[in-house]
Amino acid sequence: MTDKRDEMPPSLWAATAPPPPDTPALAGTVTADVCVIGGGYTGLNAALAAAEAGAKVVLIEAASIGWGASGRNNGQVIPTLSRMDPDEISASGGAKGEEFVGLIRDSASLVFDLIRRHGIEAEASQSGWIQPAHRESRMKMAAKRVEAWSKRGAPVALLDRAAMETLTGTDHWFGGWTNSSGGTINPLGYARGLARAAIAAGVTIHTATPAEAISRSGDRWEVRTQGGAVRAERVIIATNAYSTDLWPGFRREVIPVRSYQMATAPLTDNIAKTILPGKQALSDTRGDLYFFRYDASGRLITGGALALGHDWEKRIRERIGARVAAVYPQLGVPRFDYVWWGYIGMTADKAPHVHELAPGVTGWNGCNGRGVALATAIGRELGRQATGTSWSDIPLPLSPVRPIPAYEFARRIAPAAIIERRWRDARD
Repeated sequence: MTDKRDEMPPSLWAATAPPPPDTPALAGTVTADVCVIGGGYTGLNAALAAAEAGAKVVLIEAASIGWGASGRNNGQVIPTLSRMDPDEISASGGAKGEEFVGLIRDSASLVFDLIRRHGIEAEASQSGWIQPAHRESRMKMAAKRVEAWSKRGAPVALLDRAAMETLTGTDHWFGGWTNSSGGTINPLGYARGLARAAIAAGVTIHTATPAEAISRSGDRWEVRTQGGAVRAERVIIATNAYSTDLWPGFRREVIPVRSYQMATAPLTDNIAKTILPGKQALSDTRGDLYFFRYDASGRLITGGALALGHDWEKRIRERIGARVAAVYPQLGVPRFDYVWWGYIGMTADKAPHVHELAPGVTGWNGCNGRGVALATAIGRELGRQATGTSWSDIPLPLSPVRPIPAYEFARRIAPAAIIERRWRDARD
């Protein structure tokens, strides 16, 4: 379920990304080995991987390439989950748990490797990711994460308060940790570049083509659209927070929550060299996340959350403007040239859920704020599975679809959870 398209504000990324490839709407009935539904990171990487394995792939997208979360996020490439640490991921994933941890560990490098291999214009900077501790007590969590990821070969390091101040340009945090494989991208540029790479590999992409129904038709699945249909042996549903009721229960497993993004005017060199001088991606340990990064033009890009959506632009400008001034007093309250939002797909347990929905139909839900690297990695694996790789060789734990009870009520009240997170943020 999505908001009307004209309600989605334009982003910085839409103003700065290279144009998308020409992808006309589907007209008529076509056949394929694999039909991918969704033109974000999951769908594009699945399509690319399947085409490179020799499959005939058709991808359909309801709006335009990267129109949803893939083109509206902050563009931080983070090789972790938002709430689950490696030991918990491993334990919850059963026999596949440790393999899944390895996939997550390598997910940021996968993004940057793809960008380099396909020459994607996405302002890519593998400058590292920092997670500062917003309270002294959170340093225990940082140390635990460093220990757990180090055991699995991740390029991580624990930072004391002085080291964190040097990296960030502020004494706001108490220390934290860093992973040098992370970084930043123009997220819409990445999505559009993936589309070009997929087309070059033989994928046929149709935008402005919402999937309306999916059913079994003889020896194939048939995905029907307003202008035609795709008949395919396998289907990958890659819609996440922007899902409809295409498959029973699938949409009700994930709650779309607004994430607001904003970009300042380009900072002067004198100011920029005192704020994140190494140009890393940063997102801290709060539930009401503080996050910062730069784009290629020297704009500081940040954002936040609101419990209520009314008068959202005025309120988010005021809230985040005051936040920036508190963290970086040398900048003061900045002017924001761009303010926009998109949905994050949140699951009840804050874990990604990967599904074999039926023989030949797969999908997943729950980026939970880590979509750039995670969706890239999961998409590639779903593409491999769709072209003959056995599930035994795919590092993804499978689970049944678990719709959230009282879903519509839960969706309405979900934004208010930020109030509880702020309360917890202030406590040890």
